[in-house]
Amino acid sequence: MSLIDRVQAILLKPKLTWPVIAAEGGNVASLYTGWVMILAAIPAVASFIGMTMFGIGGFGITIRVPIFSALLNMLIGYGLTLVMVFVLALIVEALAPSFGGTKDRIAALKVVAYSFTAVWIAGVLSLVPALGALGGLIGLVWSIYLLYTGLPVLMRTPADKAGAYTAVTIVCAIIAAIVIGAVSSLFVRGSMGGLGMGTMSGAGAGDITIKGADGSNVTINGQGMTDMAKRMEEAGKRMESAQKSGDNAAAGKAMGEMLGAMTGSG
Repeated sequence: MSLIDRVQAILLKPKLTWPVIAAEGGNVASLYTGWVMILAAIPAVASFIGMTMFGIGGFGITIRVPIFSALLNMLIGYGLTLVMVFVLALIVEALAPSFGGTKDRIAALKVVAYSFTAVWIAGVLSLVPALGALGGLIGLVWSIYLLYTGLPVLMRTPADKAGAYTAVTIVCAIIAAIVIGAVSSLFVRGSMGGLGMGTMSGAGAGDITIKGADGSNVTINGQGMTDMAKRMEEAGKRMESAQKSGDNAAAGKAMGEMLGAMTGSG
């Protein structure tokens, strides 16, 4: 099946296409080179063209982003999108047992990569910056539906748990997007004020600090990430136990604990 045919199939006939995708082979490299890297480039390139050629405007004023800044933003955004896809795949895989599913990294990468298809295709509207937000909203809504229909098939989770599984995954995606946006802004802000780039360095045992040219920085705490994973795993087990016993209150509390683990709160 060609790339175009597969795009049409997953967007228009997802329930029929997910079983086909699940039955196919593949690995991380083939999924990235044959799908993710190609489609993720659509919104990146469209946004670059739109910001530099058409610009953002209103009330008779149009602002065009300098080519260097737009190019830097495109490359950083594109690269971080590729990272985000893999990170979300790891999260989907880790959460699978909590929702009665099976841990499978390739299956998790498939469901994330193909669910993002709607967002990436809708990204073509970024050619006209004024339509970029509308395209993003349309793509997001359809991608959520694709994720909802794909999780039971790829991760073998019961259909009645697909909604909760989807909701938790979306929360994780939002948090990841915020972090990625913050990291991207460190580099882009530096380029807007000059040609400075950010740097990455160790900040301690297991820590990584990303420093922007404007002096701001983001530190990723390795031990904190490990602790978060443990808290999420423990909360997931409690939620699964509560769901089996029919204790909705306990399940809700465990869900809150899981979200608290992701955000660093109690």
